[in-house]
Amino acid sequence: MAHFAKVVDGVVEQVIVADDQAWCESNLGGTWVQTSYNTYGGKHKLGGTPLRKNYAGIGYEYNSELDAFIAPKPFDSWTLNQESCLWEAPTPMPEDGKLYNWDESTLTWVEVQ
Repeated sequence: MAHFAKVVDGVVEQVIVADDQAWCESNLGGTWVQTSYNTYGGKHKLGGTPLRKNYAGIGYEYNSELDAFIAPKPFDSWTLNQESCLWEAPTPMPEDGKLYNWDESTLTWVEVQ
């Protein structure tokens, strides 16, 4: 069994567990693309082979040129890392063990109080 994403006009509408892609397409119709919940940022969490950069989610884009699932853009100022297919803030979040939220109006990380 594997995970498959139903892609309509480049956008994921559904993610299911099924035997294979052919079963999905013949029984459910549409275009189905395999995805792996062990893949994030182009890396396999368990050391295996990554599949399509990220696990698909409803509303994600499937970019066939990059063969990747890409989450919706969280903020206008963020840019897509073409290798990981993850969105990145203009400045990295501090790595001091504290919690932060992104403030788009100031383009800064704000510590959660």
